[in-house]
Amino acid sequence: MRSKIAIYPGSFDPPTYGHMNIVERGLGIFQKIIIAVARNTSKKSLFTPEERVELLRKLFKGRRDVEVDYFEGLLVGYALKKKSNVILRGLRTVADYEYELQMSFANKNLSPNIETIFMMTESRYSHISSTIIKEIAFFGGSVKNMVHPLVEKTIKAKLKERAK
Repeated sequence: MRSKIAIYPGSFDPPTYGHMNIVERGLGIFQKIIIAVARNTSKKSLFTPEERVELLRKLFKGRRDVEVDYFEGLLVGYALKKKSNVILRGLRTVADYEYELQMSFANKNLSPNIETIFMMTESRYSHISSTIIKEIAFFGGSVKNMVHPLVEKTIKAKLKERAK
């Protein structure tokens, strides 16, 4: 089965310009990208999965070639449910590669028809991570060159709400 649809999974807490760049560039290869927001219990989240889905839908509003969804459980099961055999993953660093390589082997073991495509983040986004953005924002620093203005506004509102 050749896929015209790629699943781009992640926590996206918050979505960054790097994430958006991977989607835009991925659309040069695939007809459709499904951004699949994962419930990750091992990470301390700023936003709920539902809030992240809503934020991403606003960022890609009007785009028929981008779908935003969330999933729980095994990624390969989700990909098969969505009739895709391709998982798209963005890489920033060697540490990302090592982790993603292990995940791709596990996914391949679970479903031999699943292929993982790694896309290097453009260098101007390689220093950006959701974790760093949350820390900068928490301590009052500016994240305006790392996230879309809508995301920046939403982060500030969320942190203000939590401070009450």
